[in-house]
Amino acid sequence: MTASHSDSLVVLFGATAGAYGAKLGSDERELILLVWQVVDLPSKKVGALHKSLVKADNLDLSDQCREVTGLTAEGLGKVEPLDQVLQQFSQLVSSDLKVLGRSSYTLCSDGQSLIRQVLHPEASKKNLLLSDCFYSFYDLRKEFHTCYPNSAAVKDQTIKTMAEYLGLGTDETEEDFGVWQVKTMVAIIFSMLSESCNHIFTEPETVKYKYETGPCSKSETVDSETVIRARGLPWQSSDQDIARFFKGLNIAKGGVALCLNAQGRRNGEALVRFVNSEQRDLALERHKHHMGSRYIEVYKATGEEFLKIAGGTSNEVAQFLSKENQVIIRMRGLPFTATQEDVLGFLGPECPVTGGKEGLLFVKYPDGRPTGDAFVLFSCEEYAQNALKKHKEILGKRYIELFRSTAAEVQQVLNRYMSTPLIPTLPTPIIPVIPPPYTIATGSIRDCVRLRGLPYTAGIDDILEFMGDATGDIKPHGVHMVLNQQGRPSGDAFIQMKSADKAFMVAQKCHKKMMKDRYVEVFQCSGEEMNFVLMGGTLNRSGLSPPPCKLPCLSPPTYAAFQTAAVIPAEAAALYQPQALLPATRSPQASAAAPPTVTYYPAQTAQLYMNYTAYYPSPPVSPTTVGYIAAPPGAVAAAATAAHSPILPQPGALVRMQGLPYNTGMKEILSFFQGYQLHADSILVLYNFSGQPSGEALVTFPSLDLAKKAVAEKNGQLLGGRYVQLYLV
Repeated sequence: MTASHSDSLVVLFGATAGAYGAKLGSDERELILLVWQVVDLPSKKVGALHKSLVKADNLDLSDQCREVTGLTAEGLGKVEPLDQVLQQFSQLVSSDLKVLGRSSYTLCSDGQSLIRQVLHPEASKKNLLLSDCFYSFYDLRKEFHTCYPNSAAVKDQTIKTMAEYLGLGTDETEEDFGVWQVKTMVAIIFSMLSESCNHIFTEPETVKYKYETGPCSKSETVDSETVIRARGLPWQSSDQDIARFFKGLNIAKGGVALCLNAQGRRNGEALVRFVNSEQRDLALERHKHHMGSRYIEVYKATGEEFLKIAGGTSNEVAQFLSKENQVIIRMRGLPFTATQEDVLGFLGPECPVTGGKEGLLFVKYPDGRPTGDAFVLFSCEEYAQNALKKHKEILGKRYIELFRSTAAEVQQVLNRYMSTPLIPTLPTPIIPVIPPPYTIATGSIRDCVRLRGLPYTAGIDDILEFMGDATGDIKPHGVHMVLNQQGRPSGDAFIQMKSADKAFMVAQKCHKKMMKDRYVEVFQCSGEEMNFVLMGGTLNRSGLSPPPCKLPCLSPPTYAAFQTAAVIPAEAAALYQPQALLPATRSPQASAAAPPTVTYYPAQTAQLYMNYTAYYPSPPVSPTTVGYIAAPPGAVAAAATAAHSPILPQPGALVRMQGLPYNTGMKEILSFFQGYQLHADSILVLYNFSGQPSGEALVTFPSLDLAKKAVAEKNGQLLGGRYVQLYLV
């Protein structure tokens, strides 16, 4: 129990199996010692001093712990675990209070770490329910500095320095570890209660019981000293999971923002905003602590980054998120024709939506077209769990994915789609300066390694230095830097080694080795796995994880096209068939006399650039052998003339199809346009980043008149149960 003005304090001190002092709890080690004593403030009387050893799951004590505490693993193996020690704590405190004639108390500890960094995180991991007394406590260092403003700064205070400031003796050799600390803390408190100081304990530190969700406006001011970036999160993590990872620290309302990648999927990162800089600094101490079996990296971030992810301007979103204490579920893959009634019927009476239709938010493009995403509010965890059980059930002809979501994710998804231009401008064409004839590896032989977590400033020289003597075992043109959508380093690279044994040795030797100020993860993989990752799948130490969507689909374009001298940018790979861009294969004799082949954008294709928020990843390239320059229009035209590359038909003979069923193939489209003189080569089905059909296609007609006729006659007709929209391009 607590009170705003406590009559009694319980002075509490603890130790873990690892670090001590300012670093207590930073190494994620378990609690092994609790020492406490009740202090009656009005009478200045004390209860009995209690010391309890705690049995940890891992009894491997650090050298510092053994030296400072004098404890051994053998001795700790015979004591009670944390849950029983906490029960004894409550019983003994209640008994001592009764003797002193008191009923309420507040904890008082040396600093923040014992309560926030040790007890709360460990109890959360062990699913122990802490009593209310652990959610309010006095920080003796802060109280001391308030009482004695001329003393050292709070962060520099220790029990010993506070005692020395008051002239109190602290002979550590006379008492057991933990006992002298508590006795000294009690003596410090009595000095603060003296007539000369007359200190009153009135404003305790508080620990939030739970994370509060809520919207965030872009107009808010977010202090950069309160924000961190967490990396390495499981993709299915919710804001509540992240709040549990930071249990004991106070996160601001709506302060968890899950980051999404270019495809609208979570990328394993989150920005977290705390109530003040002190809490943020404590969060940074949890760098490489574990969430389940995964360790999480924690870095500083800025308020600007947080607002970019979580801030919103839409009144519709603000109104949707204004209902507090609601569980948010994201629905993905809805038919574009789905209505509010369809969604409510799909969810059913066992998981009623808060406010009915008002608890649904459909995500749309700027022109009003549905994206297939929606967010749903539920009033309690039970209803949300019932909804999640419908994951991958069918609505119409499509299976629906359901995930836990957050207010920040709602803002981020809405911001992403609403800011998407309908017809962006094509990027400047690029051509290779030195065209090398290299080939991407294939096959199941694990003769490649993947480097993950590279500094974004890292170049080939840095990678070669990082690999040391193993550089002699790299295949020619075998270093492949993976670029992101903007053509910048993504932090990943693949390296082809001369054999699987060499790849194994490199992975063993270099895994978690430092490059500049970051450690780099190194995994052995095959050429097949490498290409699989580049097509949207994921790769970890246990093998492959396929792209998230598993609907039946046509085979997406492969990277076979990239085995030529010219390298197609990501944007081109998502829109055009290889035959439309690459010169026909030539014989060795012919190629010897011909000028270098160059991939280019025909000027007429500028209007083909679609409303895509996702593209195929950039093909891997070896910066040691390939450089890029922006190609001026004259150079592009000259290259086109020299290479005699085929150019797409004139604008207007192309028709864009939207709203196709995702299992639509060439055969269905040819049947739809029967009588319009089309053949299979006239059709290009467009794919998203994960290699799945996007629901759109480009169709080339023999003439502009025939294209206009097709749009006039076939627009809005059904194909596979869905209405198809046609546009002249």
